[in-house]
Amino acid sequence: MVAQTTDGHVLLVKKLGGLFAIVIGCLLTAVGVTFESSGTTFFGVLFLVLGAGLLVLKIVKRNE
Repeated sequence: MVAQTTDGHVLLVKKLGGLFAIVIGCLLTAVGVTFESSGTTFFGVLFLVLGAGLLVLKIVKRNE
């Protein structure tokens, strides 16, 4: 049985936003490394960290 939360939409946005940021981060990092662009690689890693952070926040909130 699924527990009901008052902020269910916020958790869904964090989950989808985190997954989207990780996918974009992977693509940007791959393109940056391939074409030796430090700016693109930096933004790719930044999106990866942002996506992981959103997923961690979602998991922590769920486990409270």
